[in-house]
Amino acid sequence: MKILLQIVLWVIIGALGYLLFNAVYGEVKFNEIKEKRYQQAITNLKDIRAAQLAHKTVTGKYEGDFNKLVKFIDTAKFTLTQRRDSTVLDVEQTRRFQVDTYKGIVIIDTLGYRSVKDSLFKAPNPDRYKTMINIPIEGLDAKYEMQAGTIEKTTGTYPVFEAKVSKDVILWDQPKDYVIKEKQVQSVDADAVSGTHVTVGSMTKIDTRGNWGKSYGADDE
Repeated sequence: MKILLQIVLWVIIGALGYLLFNAVYGEVKFNEIKEKRYQQAITNLKDIRAAQLAHKTVTGKYEGDFNKLVKFIDTAKFTLTQRRDSTVLDVEQTRRFQVDTYKGIVIIDTLGYRSVKDSLFKAPNPDRYKTMINIPIEGLDAKYEMQAGTIEKTTGTYPVFEAKVSKDVILWDQPKDYVIKEKQVQSVDADAVSGTHVTVGSMTKIDTRGNWGKSYGADDE
């Protein structure tokens, strides 16, 4: 009987050890997959942000229609300018004091124009903006949610945009309990992504940053 009990005990210990190993290994593997996919998703979100900021620089607003954003990149140009200081006669002060009075001014000269596409999207993949709305994860056929508009503040009306993808989409084939736990993350850790989505920009505040930690690259690059 004693030998039988020892055998049963060793079987139980072995089973518990196996379950513990699987639990630890499963979480390690999940974290590896999660971090790789977040990095892939964030790469495109950074491109979308760059395109949106260029659109605002040229037009004064953000674009919620992806096809129109692509067309903008294909055709738009940045105006290249140069600022220089100068002085001119201050007519009002001269008349007032009956002596020539000068004031400083800033003159902005237009030097030329440069293609938005050539400025933002260079080799080795200069056409990647045409597909940046697609989430670049193998086995996944999905697109980012993207919208643009304005918000009202006491100081005026301001343009805003947001692009995002749910963690449920990015981690579609991973264990549900791990995904649920990941969606509850609220952290400023370098390797963390806070909230239920991977997001850049905001429709509720003036913010063009991403919600990812520094290990994925600066959130305002």
